[in-house]
Amino acid sequence: MPTDVKTILNLTVPVIVQVGQQKVAMDDVLTLCPGAILELNKSAEEELDLLINNIKIGTGVAVKVGENFGFSVTNVGSATDIVKAMGGG
Repeated sequence: MPTDVKTILNLTVPVIVQVGQQKVAMDDVLTLCPGAILELNKSAEEELDLLINNIKIGTGVAVKVGENFGFSVTNVGSATDIVKAMGGG
């Protein structure tokens, strides 16, 4: 395997698991406090989105791993889609 490909495969990228999203007025954001609840645009049964560079590349479900939360991947796009999400055109 060429050195440049090995280097690329060793890069670390931020991975985001998106529970949902909601537009909120700035006035409401400023009044947020501990215990505040934001209703999201997804039901609790829906799969969560897996993003790289804020681009969806797959889906999955939340799981409990010991005392922590985890993410079980159920679907991933093609390698080409993943490279595009990482800025590879």
